[in-house]
Amino acid sequence: MKPANLVFLLLSMTVAFLLAAVGSESTAFGLSLPEWQFFGSNTYAELEKAPEKAKSRPNPLENDPEAVAAGRLLFEDHCAECHGVDAGGARKGPSLRVSEVAKATPGTLFWVLSNGVVRKKMPSWSKLPEPQRWQVVRYLKSLGAR
Repeated sequence: MKPANLVFLLLSMTVAFLLAAVGSESTAFGLSLPEWQFFGSNTYAELEKAPEKAKSRPNPLENDPEAVAAGRLLFEDHCAECHGVDAGGARKGPSLRVSEVAKATPGTLFWVLSNGVVRKKMPSWSKLPEPQRWQVVRYLKSLGAR
């Protein structure tokens, strides 16, 4: 086989592989790839680690009509850098618009937000006043899964 043909074959195979890998959710380098390729299959395992007492905790701002808007502003200030402006994920943090997050109880999300996920480099936001953490939870729950 001629060297030019070999180069063309290898280039074609590379393009075919990249096209086969194209999925949805997270983007990196202009390609849309499944987020598990960046964050691992246990990305949302921390949600399962919340104690039962925390899971059952209701959001005291559940019926506050201003909590979603306030939570969105807090999310933009504190979370968007890692999780993306629309919470759809970014290079540093996974999408929060997935069924695992949508199905999580407000108390579970509050627990993760308050404790962080140290081994995944998510900081604890326990210094953020409790009402503000509940506003972020209210915002996240308003998003739903894509």
